Amino acid sequence: MAAMVLSSVGAFAQYSAGDITIQPKVGLNVSSVTDDEAGYIAGFVGGIEGEYHVSPMVGISAGLLYSMQGASVKDAEGDPKLEMNYVNIPILVNAYVAKGLALKAGIQPAFNVSNKVKVAGISIDYDKYAPEGAEIKTFDFSIPVGISYEYMNVCLDARYNIGVSKFADGDAGRNSVFQITLGYKFKL
Repeated sequence: MAAMVLSSVGAFAQYSAGDITIQPKVGLNVSSVTDDEAGYIAGFVGGIEGEYHVSPMVGISAGLLYSMQGASVKDAEGDPKLEMNYVNIPILVNAYVAKGLALKAGIQPAFNVSNKVKVAGISIDYDKYAPEGAEIKTFDFSIPVGISYEYMNVCLDARYNIGVSKFADGDAGRNSVFQITLGYKFKL
């Protein structure tokens, strides 16, 4: 019985223990913040992730992603949007549950690099004009959970980043980001 289970695990294993892969990736964020008045905006996400395969079934990955996040304000004149740009560092455990299919979860520290407010097509540097006590924090923390599918080294990845820390001082909400990326894995 044990031999049957182990042979079926090996049937869909793509990697061996000790394998290292690198994956450049690009994609789309659909983000908002946890606030009743906030709507969603779309933004770019792209970067690179590396993965160390602990076993044929488990890998640990770390990445460096540029991520355009933010939110719109529902039912407001001029379609105002807050655009926040981050460098995210996702650190994930990837569980390969079928050939090419991985479930993933982990932690994601992030560093805010710039912020803009757009109203009626006009862009303003938020950091220069932020109201007292509403400055955007330079550090953010989230918990990414997701699923990916890999076929012939092309990897489609879908994640939801659950914001843990508030993105700004005061009554600010937390980042809420749906992310879909397409990448290509290179085995080193």
